[in-house]
Amino acid sequence: MEPLRASDSRESAPAPYRVGVMLPLPLDQAYDYAVTGGNCAPGAYVVVPFGKRDVVGVVWDSGDGALPDSRLKPIESRLDLPPMTESLRRLVAWTAAYTVSPVGSVLRMALSVPSAFDPPRTVVTYVATAATAAAARTEPVRRTPAREAVLALLADGRARTAAEIARATGSGAGVIKGLAAHGLVETVIATGEPEFPSPDWQRPRALLSAPQREAADRLVERVDRRAFSVTLLDGVTGSGKTEVYFEAIAAALAAGCQVLVLVPEIALTAQWLDRFAMRFGARPVGWHSDLSTTQRRAIWRSVATGHAPVVVGARSALFLPFPDLGLVVVDEEHDHSFKQEDGVIYNARDAAIMRARFEGCPAVLVSATPALETVENVYRGRYDRLALPERHAGATLPAIAVVDMRKETLARQSWISPPLRDAVAAALGAGEQAMLFLNRRGYAPLTLCRGCGHRLQCPNCTAWLVEHRLQRRLQCHHCGYHAPIPDHCPRCDAPDSFVPCGPGVERLNEEALATFPGARIAVMASDTLHGPAAAAALVGAVQAREIDVLIGTQVVAKGHHFPWLTVVGVIDADLGIAGGDLRAAERTYQLLHQVAGRAGRADRPGRVFLQTYDPDQSVMRALVSGERDRFIMAELAERRRCAMPPFGRLAAIIVGGPDEAAVEAAAAAFARTAPRDAAIEVLGPARPPLAVLRGRHRRRLLVKTDRATNLPAILRAWIDRVRVKGSVRVQVDVDPYSFV
Repeated sequence: MEPLRASDSRESAPAPYRVGVMLPLPLDQAYDYAVTGGNCAPGAYVVVPFGKRDVVGVVWDSGDGALPDSRLKPIESRLDLPPMTESLRRLVAWTAAYTVSPVGSVLRMALSVPSAFDPPRTVVTYVATAATAAAARTEPVRRTPAREAVLALLADGRARTAAEIARATGSGAGVIKGLAAHGLVETVIATGEPEFPSPDWQRPRALLSAPQREAADRLVERVDRRAFSVTLLDGVTGSGKTEVYFEAIAAALAAGCQVLVLVPEIALTAQWLDRFAMRFGARPVGWHSDLSTTQRRAIWRSVATGHAPVVVGARSALFLPFPDLGLVVVDEEHDHSFKQEDGVIYNARDAAIMRARFEGCPAVLVSATPALETVENVYRGRYDRLALPERHAGATLPAIAVVDMRKETLARQSWISPPLRDAVAAALGAGEQAMLFLNRRGYAPLTLCRGCGHRLQCPNCTAWLVEHRLQRRLQCHHCGYHAPIPDHCPRCDAPDSFVPCGPGVERLNEEALATFPGARIAVMASDTLHGPAAAAALVGAVQAREIDVLIGTQVVAKGHHFPWLTVVGVIDADLGIAGGDLRAAERTYQLLHQVAGRAGRADRPGRVFLQTYDPDQSVMRALVSGERDRFIMAELAERRRCAMPPFGRLAAIIVGGPDEAAVEAAAAAFARTAPRDAAIEVLGPARPPLAVLRGRHRRRLLVKTDRATNLPAILRAWIDRVRVKGSVRVQVDVDPYSFV
């Protein structure tokens, strides 16, 4: 669609006026431009000159008037698109303020599809109308089978391109053009934007249990009220939480509103998409990083025009231009994947709640293991809670047992304990499936020389290189660096001296193949799944019982439903607890609880084995006993005692750059200018565990304060006092999840 240029008007135009235009650049202010014709209300997408180039921006306000009228540059054009809503502009501004980021950097996430602002391409389509149908009955044209096939296809009145008609009928372009020449079909010029099928909210819902019906009815009431609220849908794994919030989606669609569903991993939602299609007769629109430029453009414009009723996506979907959002759902709300660690550092769960607030619609947080921040908000009365304490359709929760590895005797280079080995063998003998969980990618987490002990380290990061034997290379999981395994040790020059230390999922797969001969075994990890299609194919193979043993990292915990999976083994249950940060126990409990929840989801009871060297650790005790709430209360009590989130506030200032001396100097400058306030404690600067990341040296300062303190405002004022030089960059992480 061609932009409407302000200078196109030759009639008496209204007097020029100024507007403030926010640009998707790391800037914190709108720039004034002159409007010499037409209407540029707040939210309008416009093209403006900036430096030596034209940039798409958003009219933000009426301008600050600092620049004289004589120096104002005119807006080049206004794009013929629905304006950015006030609610989305408020979200952009709030995110920038909370994360101590430039408003323009956040706006860039909302304008992430540059091709969406190009005029739509047009295509030639063919359609049969009442007039052409009458002509077909009377026109003395030879009726060949090919022509009859085209006319029969177009009898439904839907316009199709020649390519679509050819695929459906096998007819060539000449047949179609011949029919058009005789007036038997009509040529229509249309935009090339694809149409997305609309979910049918009137289709019968699934058979719900009494607790599900009660929870669904209460969510529907919140949707019907068209007011902001936050509800935690807290249900055990397999309790049918998805079917419950599907009813809220149906209510929003019935009211003519759009729906946003955020998920941690869009590539792992194949079963979710199938269930959605069964309920609503069509799949939702998916938003993820594997989309092509053409697909992203089509989805962005369809969302903006209201033609994409339901969108499911990862965190970036939060900034799509919904004109009438009636419901926001955050599935697996506890998942740390919702925290963006690069660029603008924000938590999509928290931002989703704010978007719902600005839209005036309900937000639903869904989890079997809710975040402690969410639980505390429920206790404080800020959020409502709906509970589903039992599995659906009579399924029972799996029995969880620990395997005390201090008492087990394993063969050399073996990691599957005898109790777990016997349980897997029994399951396979009964025609059932098993899962082995190890949250380490690759073959081995460390490779060293057996002669001198030299360890192979990434040249760009303070991290060991991980061996990936299937790909025959060493790889850094932080920067992506990879290299072949060297033939000689670079330190002692010993040939073929490198040996792997410890297991990754590839090495566990090797052991499983030897331990369970004849079993069909597959590995499921983020670096073995290349996009949503590959993930869906693997999940489908497990469902079809084409795989006997599934070995995976944390991606296997993402809500999959495998009815024949009865045994789950966690190879190194202590792995996450050794993280050392304040969320280590919480995060480990959530992950292992979700992994355990894959077992026994149908009418076959499940068993879970946690291999641990510390059976008395609080996480292990809580998992075995099933006393989730007691574990949560103990964790909250410890956080309260230490004034840690959610009872206190944390923020990290990360100083980085290629010159270590410059980074040290900048970090020292931050320490010297730290706020002097009894309510604020500043720790550091210190070298983090990843002191070098992607070739940049790093130093961290940690700020701790109480909840009453306006931490973002203090951070912004502090950063403004420090002038960093050269290539040194400063990042702010409010409410940090990572401490590396």
